[in-house]
Amino acid sequence: MRVEEPVVVYGFTESAPPARGGELETDEVLARIRRGLPMAEFETLRDMLGISAEQLAGHLTMSRSTLARRRKAGRLDPLESDRLVRFARLFARAREVFEDPAAARDWLRMPARALASTSPMEFAETEAGGREVEDLLGRIEHGVFT
Repeated sequence: MRVEEPVVVYGFTESAPPARGGELETDEVLARIRRGLPMAEFETLRDMLGISAEQLAGHLTMSRSTLARRRKAGRLDPLESDRLVRFARLFARAREVFEDPAAARDWLRMPARALASTSPMEFAETEAGGREVEDLLGRIEHGVFT
């Protein structure tokens, strides 16, 4: 299985890029998550989403002091890395559905009636919520009224 989301969030900023045309195998992704992604991945996703570091840290359930410690250490822990990948996957999917990064960013931040008037970013703070956001994107893509 190959990973199709933005490779930069899966450890591409680490020393050597994957050999297979820029795509990472699932086992490589899991290994990088288990090691903890470098903070560069956090900053890259923050830039892609157009939000502050504190906002992204909040979505990853990180306090300010934890964010400061992670910056000093230069690496996220495995749970934070896994959450970061969830948001990267959702951004990639939203970008695919809306065909525009700005539209994807806006949609992820705006309250959605189908998500109990919560923003998709907030709703996706849990794995179950993330799956519901993915389902909603699928319905939008196929023109199903939600």
